[in-house]
Amino acid sequence: MSARLIFTLIAVMVVASGLVVARWIVQPAPATLPAADGASGAATTDAARRERREDFFGGNAERDIRSGQEMKPRW
Repeated sequence: MSARLIFTLIAVMVVASGLVVARWIVQPAPATLPAADGASGAATTDAARRERREDFFGGNAERDIRSGQEMKPRW
């Protein structure tokens, strides 16, 4: 194989990799899903997004997570 062919293949691989990374970084905004209650598919407000996020990540407020089981060393 000649040096020109190897250089061309490497250049094509670099360009293709750059395009994949650019596509991965600069993704178009996802389409909004229609609401389950039949409401219009308008963009959700920040308050609704915050409430949904808190419901998902909030956890159980009544559960005691401060005094857990004692961790013992393995040795």
